[in-house]
Amino acid sequence: MFFEKCNNRYMAENLAQNNYKLKISYDGTRYFGWERQPDKETIQGKIENVLSRMCNTEIEITGAGRTDAGVHAKAMIANVHMNTSMTEDEILEYMNRYLPDDIAITSVSKASERFHARYNAKGKTYCYTIFNGKVKPVFNRKYYTYIDAKLDVDAMREAANYLIGEHDFKSFCGNPKMKKSTVREIKSIDIKTSKGYIYIYFTGTGFLQYMVRILVGTLLMVGKGEMRPREIEEILEAKDRTKAGQTAPAKGLCLEKVYY
Repeated sequence: MFFEKCNNRYMAENLAQNNYKLKISYDGTRYFGWERQPDKETIQGKIENVLSRMCNTEIEITGAGRTDAGVHAKAMIANVHMNTSMTEDEILEYMNRYLPDDIAITSVSKASERFHARYNAKGKTYCYTIFNGKVKPVFNRKYYTYIDAKLDVDAMREAANYLIGEHDFKSFCGNPKMKKSTVREIKSIDIKTSKGYIYIYFTGTGFLQYMVRILVGTLLMVGKGEMRPREIEEILEAKDRTKAGQTAPAKGLCLEKVYY
């Protein structure tokens, strides 16, 4: 066994290193977010543990972003440099065999040496799911936020129009110690309804910490009649977190797509 491990390590060290692009879906309910943290269950930590076991050496991956605790993803993108003789299909099969049931690798492909999942990303789409019907669905309760007050969706759409474009979103940033620029660009906000559900799709070049959830919390205030749509302009100009709505619960948020 000792000689087998030594031989595996020797082979790994002498293989050409490749950069792999991973597409990942996960249910974030029981995790403390994407980013690796000591003594806490995270998505990045789980994936790195499996890859380190596969390669017999410590492996680190880079994600396209850092989803918060309880947030889900359909298509998180990550890249990882590894020395392995396994094919992409074999890597995919190995990872899904040993990852827990709430994390899945949906594709593995070789990428260029310079590909970086975070720095090369040009934008992301997030979807926030709300249920506003009469009877709460039971079996997908971990993936939506229930609002019992009747929401004015047209008013929410009107308010969303004020958020589109490049703005300073400091009022919608959950990090009070943010030292970098809080200017971001939202390309579109689409609000769709179906059978009691309200789906809010945010597409932008980048998002601040808790930004999407604070935007949702503010749009919900408009939907409930607690704020006029035009007040969104005043909130943006204020650059003051206390002027915006509450941070919506994490479970309703899902990363839909990363653009390159």
